[in-house]
Amino acid sequence: MKKLFLTLIAATALALPAAAKDALTVYTYNSFVADWGPGAKIKATFEKTCDCDLTFVALGDGVAMLNRLKLEGKGTKADVVLGLDTNLTAEAKATGLFAKHGVDVKRAQVPGGWSDDTFLPYDYGHFAVVYNTEMMKDPPKSLDELVNGDAKEKIILEDPRASTPGLGFLLWMKQVYGDKSAEAWKKLKPRILTTSASWDDAYALFTKGEAPMVFSYVTSPAYHMIEEKTDKYQAANFAEGHYLQVEVAGIVEGSAHKALAQKFMHFMLTPGFQDEIPTANWMLPAAPTSAPLPDAFNKLVKPAKTLLYSPEEVAAHRRDWINEWFMAVNG
Repeated sequence: MKKLFLTLIAATALALPAAAKDALTVYTYNSFVADWGPGAKIKATFEKTCDCDLTFVALGDGVAMLNRLKLEGKGTKADVVLGLDTNLTAEAKATGLFAKHGVDVKRAQVPGGWSDDTFLPYDYGHFAVVYNTEMMKDPPKSLDELVNGDAKEKIILEDPRASTPGLGFLLWMKQVYGDKSAEAWKKLKPRILTTSASWDDAYALFTKGEAPMVFSYVTSPAYHMIEEKTDKYQAANFAEGHYLQVEVAGIVEGSAHKALAQKFMHFMLTPGFQDEIPTANWMLPAAPTSAPLPDAFNKLVKPAKTLLYSPEEVAAHRRDWINEWFMAVNG
């Protein structure tokens, strides 16, 4: 009888479905989960630290991601949003959709330090005009030279209404030109080949040879040096300085998996995550990596000056500055 009882217990246990794993849904941008991006390796490494399933959901670029989150509101399926930047954090906080991350901010290593208890950085980099040296022998040496240069030499930009690099360029223009930025946009307009919805769309057009210049990052040439063994793509060093981007992640207040989300935020500042940033996201790590950066990073432009607005300044003026840009380039 005892043997029969144990057999029945064993059979019942085998018949029961396996317990469902905890699931974490992370909203991010397209290039993060591209074949060459860091998403797949980060997913595999994180899942080894927990009995969970990590799902990345790509939603275009950073501004588009915030707009999507606003539309979904408290009904969003996201547990973590990864891919906003400091130009959006004040506006994102004002939605009330984000929770405190609970991570020691001293672990983050970005220019100027970090003190935000809601958003946590995972990488950073200066924006730059990247050019093809085989198509352009005399690149602009300043934003002013770009604005007033030869209209035959085109640049591909990103839309500030949808893209964080697009917004970054708009803010760079505003920092340099101030009240005269609308006039500067009108002067630049003949040089703009197109304005893409996202960085990856813009960069794809650039590498196809559609234009000699694209708005990207100081770190972008490292990709071509390391992966393609070519240095024909370079970043122009601008005399006025370069605008800084710090990319961040945040936990959604309404997440049903907050403990797992917080575990992911802690993981984000470990080598398991950070090791993928330099040679997969092609940005600078926001925390220590397990090995020094490849030598190609020592060959990149080093901006003499960093330009940056506070999150609060951007939140207060973003709509007006975008309207100013739109009227200038479409008027």
